[in-house]
Amino acid sequence: MVSGGKDKNTPAFVSLAAGGIAGGVEGFISYPLEFAKTRVQLREKKGVLTPRNPFVVVQQVYQKEGIRAVYKGCGPLVIGSIGKDAVRFLFFDQIKEAFADPTTGTLSPVRNLLAGMTAGVAASVTAVTPSERIKTAMIDDARHEKRFRSGWHATSTIWKEQGIVGLYRGLAGSTLKQASATAFRMGTYNVLKDYQKRRDIKQSTAINFANGSVAGVVTTLTTQPFDVIKTRSQSALGMTTAESTKSILIDYGLRGFWKGTTMRLGRTVFSGGILFTSYEAAVKLIMPLYGGHGNFLY
Repeated sequence: MVSGGKDKNTPAFVSLAAGGIAGGVEGFISYPLEFAKTRVQLREKKGVLTPRNPFVVVQQVYQKEGIRAVYKGCGPLVIGSIGKDAVRFLFFDQIKEAFADPTTGTLSPVRNLLAGMTAGVAASVTAVTPSERIKTAMIDDARHEKRFRSGWHATSTIWKEQGIVGLYRGLAGSTLKQASATAFRMGTYNVLKDYQKRRDIKQSTAINFANGSVAGVVTTLTTQPFDVIKTRSQSALGMTTAESTKSILIDYGLRGFWKGTTMRLGRTVFSGGILFTSYEAAVKLIMPLYGGHGNFLY
């Protein structure tokens, strides 16, 4: 729904369904960039330069290992993205209602961030951490042992060897990343839309895509350290958040916490635009079937 008014809210079911569709579309289309970023963040040999261009990484893997290697871990990420964004949009909508000013129905920038942060924690616990763990473990495993045959095989193997703790490796880093990322992404998007509304700037697919891309840039630059720690924690063997943080400092120093920033920027700029435009398009399609006439979440 459009931020900044006392209009009727988008029904919870519509937010949930549209968020899931948007997450699945965004996850699949942008996966090669996510793959490249994850490869860069995983432990590399000292002294060996890592390409900054994500397309170079993808090309190198494709030439050596084929297209299946580039999409290794895509299934778990897409499934996780469907769950993550369904939960994230649903929770943000409901929390935003609770945080809104009772008179105007609007949120201050700080409350926007708090609503996003709470939605991010919910998404991390319910969907993101286990799906990211499987995706990262599969990408890491493909570089070395190559023992995971599929997402299901990776899940069952980790479950047998480490139990539920193994599937939730990196929970702290993942939750920190999701809480901050959702806060900045949704908060920035809403601030931009509120500003444009005050300036009577008509919303369109192009404007929505641009707003989502800007939100993606802000999100990446502010949350990259959490993403790097999470990736190291969720490697094939797995490690604690403390061990992951220590290994990054030993290998690369403080600069290591921003490893893969260029790669992630490439994805978040692209994915941010796709996510929000896909969400609004999905709401347009689902709302008539639902029988409602609400406004958009944003």
